[in-house]
Amino acid sequence: MPRLARLSRRLAALLAVACGLALLAACGREEVHQQESFVFGTRVEVVVAGADEARARIAANAVLSEFDRLHRTYHAWQPSELSALNAAFAAGKSQPVTPEMAGFILDAQARSAAGDGLFDPGIGQLIHLWGFQADEFVAALPDPAALARWRVERAGIADVRIADGVASSGKRGVALDFGGYLKGVALDRGAAILRSHGISNALINIGGNVLALGDRNGRPWRVGIQHPRKPGPLATLELGDGEAIGTSGDYQRFFELDGRRYCHLLDPRSGEPATMTQALTIVIPRAADSGTVSDSSSKPLFVAGAGEWPRLAKKLAIEQVLRVDASGRVQVSAALNRRLSWVGGTPAELEVLP
Repeated sequence: MPRLARLSRRLAALLAVACGLALLAACGREEVHQQESFVFGTRVEVVVAGADEARARIAANAVLSEFDRLHRTYHAWQPSELSALNAAFAAGKSQPVTPEMAGFILDAQARSAAGDGLFDPGIGQLIHLWGFQADEFVAALPDPAALARWRVERAGIADVRIADGVASSGKRGVALDFGGYLKGVALDRGAAILRSHGISNALINIGGNVLALGDRNGRPWRVGIQHPRKPGPLATLELGDGEAIGTSGDYQRFFELDGRRYCHLLDPRSGEPATMTQALTIVIPRAADSGTVSDSSSKPLFVAGAGEWPRLAKKLAIEQVLRVDASGRVQVSAALNRRLSWVGGTPAELEVLP
């Protein structure tokens, strides 16, 4: 696929998600304060309702400032604290880490283990082999020998050790990439910052990962679930106070080669992109970490595929799931199906699971 075509398709997918959410959030006539930025490689939006302009602006600025700090501190592929740690691992050295970094590593390890290792923020080397660390992807497969070596070592986040504020790993192939974790952390941080500024009604959107606070002037925030193969939403739903929604899909970061789509969501078991799912969305009830759960838990369910995702969802205590499989067939849990409004009618192939 030509570079410009890849860029256009990725931008179209991002805009479809973002515009769908913005339109749904703005369906009323009440005034809201909205600020946007581009962080974590995606469009970020903070919408505040029911607050005066000055207070809303200060609070939204504080949120976006924290997002920028997280992005710069934990960027895996540009000079940062995280890239320095990865360089130490590659050199077989240990390195002191901040309490925040240590906390992220330990938390991500626990979430990875809970998801049967299908969500693994320690496979940065594999991500690099596939070229998904770049802003634009080259339509080329990894070097077979290098991929074979990775499969032998299978270095991941479980191989990182933290002791007395120092991180180390016995495997030089470990490379941390918090791309599938930090957006969820940012949602929770953003919600806490807004509440600390006295904001109780807001919507935070990080590239389609969304967390709602309160409501929009007396009405619930309504958001869309992006259709993985068409512009616009597949369905819409109303989010309650503190609920978060996370989606993993093969339609934003991918390349095509010889008629096959290779997406950035990699299966640590095979070392290759997951192929059994087009999109998977989960809704998480209010909790201190609902944003983190929504981001980190959609990945293992996406990778698990048809036979395994219901079991894994039960293990992770996730009751509201919508999945579009590789053929476009839609599966949805009964708990989420009751809340959805399908756009364009009920899908022709729909399976509602208990």
